[in-house]
Amino acid sequence: MNVDALLQTIPPMAVYLVVGVVIGLESLGIPLPGEIALVSAALLASRHTLDIDPVGVGAAATIGAVVGDTIGYSIGHRYGMNLFERLGRRFPKHFGPGHVALAKRLFSRWGVWAVFFGRFIALLRIFAGPLAGALKMPYRNFLAANASGALLWAGGTTAVVYYVGMAAEKWLSRFSWIALVLAIAIGVVFTLVMKERTAKAIAALEDEHDWHTLRNA
Repeated sequence: MNVDALLQTIPPMAVYLVVGVVIGLESLGIPLPGEIALVSAALLASRHTLDIDPVGVGAAATIGAVVGDTIGYSIGHRYGMNLFERLGRRFPKHFGPGHVALAKRLFSRWGVWAVFFGRFIALLRIFAGPLAGALKMPYRNFLAANASGALLWAGGTTAVVYYVGMAAEKWLSRFSWIALVLAIAIGVVFTLVMKERTAKAIAALEDEHDWHTLRNA
């Protein structure tokens, strides 16, 4: 069985569900590769031999993002910043003090815009909902920024990848799997780059904190 035949056995609804669930769980605060799932699904939708609808992909991603962030907001609103202290002890690589401090600084600087643009930043995609709730951001403000950011991120990413995939299909019609592997590889590289930049930002923040501590000692 070749790759095209294998892809045709995947029900479109399964693709929509995977995209929605992965992005929803990521938005809830669980570090999953939501961006990779969205890019891969949008690329699959660009294949004319498959019945995957790009509108369905974008809608699933948007709904998953809004629902996941809303649940995360509710949890953060109920448990407050103590939630991040407990998560930091159990998952220091994702919810360590440096990650929380950086996210809080971005929230204090940008306010509701941190929720909107947070959809495009890996760190804030995980923290936006729970942290907005913990900081008692008004829900209607959070929902407006969250929904509009999710729609722009999901719809924009799906549209760009879909049309790029359509344009590339005629050049890669015999090697369609190359496009899928390339898209996943790009997503992985982008994720690693963002993690490295986040680590540098956290290190800079910690150095600044240490400097202030020494200055005030």
